[in-house]
Amino acid sequence: MIKLSKIVYMAIVCYLPLNIAAAPLTGEDVKWLNRVTYGVDSASLAAYAAEGRAAYLNRQLQNTVDDRLPARVMEIIAQMRISVEPVKTSVITFQEEHKRISKLPIEQQQEPKKILNQGLNQYLTESMQRLLLRAMYSPAQLKEQLTWFWFNHFNVTKEKGPGAKMLIPDFEEHAIRPYVLGKFRDLVMATLRHPAMLVYLDNAQNAAKKINENYARELMELHTLGVDGGYAQKDVQELSRILTGVGINWSDKQPNLNKKYASYYRHDGGFEFNPNRHDFGDKVFLGKKIAGDGFAEVEQVVDMLVRHPSTARFISTKLATYFVADVPPADLVADMSKTFLATEGDISATLRVMFGSKAFTDSLGRKAKDPLHYVVSALRFAYDGQAVANMQPAIHWLNELGEPLYAHPTPDGYGMTEKDWLSPQQLTQRFEIAKNIGGGKAKLIGSDVDPKSLTAPVLVNPLYTQSIEPGLSEQTKSALKKTVSRSEWNTFLLSSPEFIYR
Repeated sequence: MIKLSKIVYMAIVCYLPLNIAAAPLTGEDVKWLNRVTYGVDSASLAAYAAEGRAAYLNRQLQNTVDDRLPARVMEIIAQMRISVEPVKTSVITFQEEHKRISKLPIEQQQEPKKILNQGLNQYLTESMQRLLLRAMYSPAQLKEQLTWFWFNHFNVTKEKGPGAKMLIPDFEEHAIRPYVLGKFRDLVMATLRHPAMLVYLDNAQNAAKKINENYARELMELHTLGVDGGYAQKDVQELSRILTGVGINWSDKQPNLNKKYASYYRHDGGFEFNPNRHDFGDKVFLGKKIAGDGFAEVEQVVDMLVRHPSTARFISTKLATYFVADVPPADLVADMSKTFLATEGDISATLRVMFGSKAFTDSLGRKAKDPLHYVVSALRFAYDGQAVANMQPAIHWLNELGEPLYAHPTPDGYGMTEKDWLSPQQLTQRFEIAKNIGGGKAKLIGSDVDPKSLTAPVLVNPLYTQSIEPGLSEQTKSALKKTVSRSEWNTFLLSSPEFIYR
């Protein structure tokens, strides 16, 4: 857990939520905000009321959207190890320490191994806290949702060896986050070159005469074309050959290269294209001849994949599944696909078509929240701008709800439909989490806070009156009237059907 300075703590305690705009919003406005954001709070209501829907959406869709956090949150993140230590330094330090420990007598290895593992876990814990803090407080709410969406799409897991825990924060920060509203090709290339992906799907082991097909298969099946995208096993094999030599090198040393191919060598951070390991023979991929040309072959086939109609359809379907409906309308997917193709994979333009559709408007309030969206929306509403400095309880709740951050074991990522998340057991767990948040006993404002000083948040407030109460059913209102305490009332509200959907 990160230790907060007294200055940061005082800034947290003194921070007050923004005032809600005086102009009333309609129930549809609130439902719209609940879909585009991680859940309404006073700041999002005020911004929406001041700008109007069109201007608010336009700002959210900008790839250069202002995502500056409140100063107190920025300071918390700035103190994190993942913010100050380059990933290359982390990896090299770990490798050297691991090597040192391995040379010790067996009986002397236990304690230094424990310390090393604690350091590895710190990278991951900080990344989880950073993601949750941004989801709660960033004014760029759509960008935060898409950072999680695209991480899930290009999934890597913390379980792929100890190094994954160091690589995941950098993967999210530099291979995903900068491109979530830009061109899809940039996302594919950034993830393709990142060591986290190359380790997870084994392409670091892929070399001429020692082919590994794992990444080539998932690059088509899960990242671009989709399982029914029109490729065959032969294309998997040929793409695997094209990807030979795409691997990892954390050192500053260049390998001894074959002079014939030395000019093809590339090295950037942990990424390396080693021509010694590449198959320079000609290939035939998706019916097109690919001449042996080193990493240029990779760039050529990525262009082919992202411009393919199957990719447009697959990506549009997945976006619409997350934002609109578990089975999105075919005409909406078709319209989004056309824009995706016409704009060469412009994510923002594709989303604009979706947000402007009747299908999107008609779906408001009917899409089940996944655990991350549920937990963050409950915190945004219950704490409404007050700083939640200790994200450990939220991390624990996501584990209980079956969506632990960075832990999905297979490359397909977490599901995005109601059947994935609204089982009876899941609803029971959500009720318990609502009780924790509504009762105010979960040390969210700081791990060293005296539990006796914690009280249930007051949720019958202007934010509730304006954004939640008008949309409640008579059944929910009746249940709330029967509660006997503030914490019970909070629990019932945060576990109500209206709060489970967005």
